[in-house]
Amino acid sequence: MKSFLLFFTFLLVSFSNLAQEFQFEKETIDYGKIAKKSDGARVFTFTNIGTVPLVIKRVQSTCGCTIPEKPEAPIMPGAKGKIKVSYDTNKPGRFNKQIIIFSNAKQTRKVIRVKGYVSSEISFEKEKSMLSNN
Repeated sequence: MKSFLLFFTFLLVSFSNLAQEFQFEKETIDYGKIAKKSDGARVFTFTNIGTVPLVIKRVQSTCGCTIPEKPEAPIMPGAKGKIKVSYDTNKPGRFNKQIIIFSNAKQTRKVIRVKGYVSSEISFEKEKSMLSNN
């Protein structure tokens, strides 16, 4: 029985050494000062620095005003992945929100952040279309 427990413990330690890690280019995205109702979409880019595929199981935010999107496919070793985040810019004021990533990485829960300030002024600037000549 002792030898089985010793083997099982060794096996668990071996698998934990194979656990993945991901390295973010930025762990906090600072929107700076943005206008009310402006585009709140941003992208976190990361690299799988482990030796086996990285699986992001779930991504959740600390409030309903921040909507994250996780990659559906596993991220292969050395490959880059993206987590898209959309912040609702309809509410003026300062914000600092957390996004929690649940994965098979060594650190199973990883926190990234978005922060900034939404001014009460509405941007009337027309967004450029790829089809327009202006």
